[in-house]
Amino acid sequence: MPQIAAITLRINGRAQRLEVDTRTSLLDALREHLQLSGTKKGCDHGQCGACTVLVNGRRINSCLTLAVMHEDDEVTTIEGLGEPGDLHPMQAAFVECDGFQCGYCTPGQICSAVGMLAEVEDGWPSHVTADVSATEIAATGEEIRERMSGNICRCAAYPNIVAAIRLVSEGDRR
Repeated sequence: MPQIAAITLRINGRAQRLEVDTRTSLLDALREHLQLSGTKKGCDHGQCGACTVLVNGRRINSCLTLAVMHEDDEVTTIEGLGEPGDLHPMQAAFVECDGFQCGYCTPGQICSAVGMLAEVEDGWPSHVTADVSATEIAATGEEIRERMSGNICRCAAYPNIVAAIRLVSEGDRR
């Protein structure tokens, strides 16, 4: 017999009260309970990145976490980054660099890119960071490709995605 929990999630700056089965993933809570369809269900195993959202500014695969685990967390989906006429800088860069083709992976790619740049700014090293003790890390093509490797694009728009992320990282578009 399923257990139902009453939870309040902060989604895109707004409190959302839900009653969900305790086994409901954050992805399913967003899509099925809140009708936020920008976050995509790809593999449902945490391997493709289509479900990437930001939780407290850090990127996560929403298919691998339970909604009940995120009470009082700030969850940002693609719908919370920008809106028509006022795009987030990363969204604008994806458009400018043609960083999408079919668009299915684009919301996860954009959320992941925003979180990735925060990691770089915070000095979190990756597997390809030359000096793991460095406090400043450059968003080089190699760093971007390594950090974005969990986000799959079946259309192979990778060069344009990297270009969009570099455009944001090199300018004051944030």
